[in-house]
Parts: sequence; C-alpha cells; structure tokens
Amino acid sequence: MNRRRLYLMRHGEVSYYDSEGELLQEEVRLTDEGLAQAAAARDVLAAVRFDRVVTSGLPRTLETARIVAPVCELETWPELEELRGGDPEALPEGGLEEEFLGAFRGVVPLERRFFGGESIAELFDRVLPALDRLVGDASWDTALAVLHGAVNRAILSHALTGERLFLGHLEQAAGCLNVLDVGADGSWIVRAVGITPRDLIHATTRLTTMEHYWQEYLDTR
Repeated sequence: MNRRRLYLMRHGEVSYYDSEGELLQEEVRLTDEGLAQAAAARDVLAAVRFDRVVTSGLPRTLETARIVAPVCELETWPELEELRGGDPEALPEGGLEEEFLGAFRGVVPLERRFFGGESIAELFDRVLPALDRLVGDASWDTALAVLHGAVNRAILSHALTGERLFLGHLEQAAGCLNVLDVGADGSWIVRAVGITPRDLIHATTRLTTMEHYWQEYLDTR
C-alpha cells in the first residue's frame, strides 16, 4: 500500500512576554533555545526531501520552517494558526491558574474556550477542512507542516480516533516532531509523537508546555 508521509512539527521555543513583562501575541519570535531546537530538527531531517512545507504564517512557524527546510518554498495557511485565546489579564485572578493548567487536561470538551477565546469546536472547524485539503492534493509524497501545540493535538487526535475528539494529553513540546502516514483512502497511521531532536528522552523537564507558561506568567508579575 502506498502511503504518503507528513512530518508534523511544533515551532521552536518562544517567550510570550517581553522584557517589561507585557504579553505578546502574533509577534513572538523564537528564543535562542527555539533556534537551536529548529536546527536540531533540520539535522534529523537532513536526508528527507519535502515536496511541500506548510506553515500557519505566524512568525514563529516561519522562523522554524526556514531553518528546518531552508531550500523549500514555504506555504502560509492561516486556518492552521494556533488556538486563539482571549486575554489572560481579563480573567478573574482566582481562575487564572486553572485556565493555564487545565487547558489541555484529558479529553477537552468541544465547548471549552481557550482563555475565554476560541473553542475547541471552532478550532476543529478550521483545522480539519485544511487537513482534508492538504490530503486531497495527491501531488505530494512527503510534506512538512510547522504548526502549533493545539493545532497539532487536533490533527493527531483526529488521526488517532477519526473523530472530533481533542486529546489534550498529547503533549507537544517546543520543536517536537510527529510522524504520520496517510493512505489513499484517507486513513492515518501515527508512527511517532513528540520526538524532540534536541532532547530525545525529554530529560530537561517534566513540565508540560502550559505549566511552563504558567511559571513564565508568574515570573512576570
């Protein structure tokens, strides 16, 4: 059976706060560690020829993709931007910790909103048609998609279950790689999840991404 290969990557590490402790949004850039993570992924994938390289168009995905696939033309798919949250500063102080730490806990209900912003259902509404469009184009054999933590979870969850089921515990560390194959009938094989080329055995931390961001938030207060 002929299957095509999708390397699904999360962008390298970023910081969502500037030097003054102000929250950043789309303008966030890779940290030095994020640049190193992208370079490590480039080295691991050096022998792979990509027919297509898809990004969300947000700077952190473009920066990562330019390092990982420097000779490839980058595509911008805005429908694959990260789950769009509200303003954490506008939430009640008492519930803020739960918003951070409970955002991707277990099977996340479709109606749950990310920091009062976009819901998981709304995320699926834009991500799954984009995924279908990518898969529906038979012109490529091997593709790289450099996307975001929640978007990758949505894609992985759908590939694993065939449903609009969001498995929050599919942790997506900064700079990680997932390996998926898709058959001619649209069926998915998930071969690897959460490979971190710069830290293969995840030795540097036991925090989730959202736990890390919660600590970063506290450090800015």
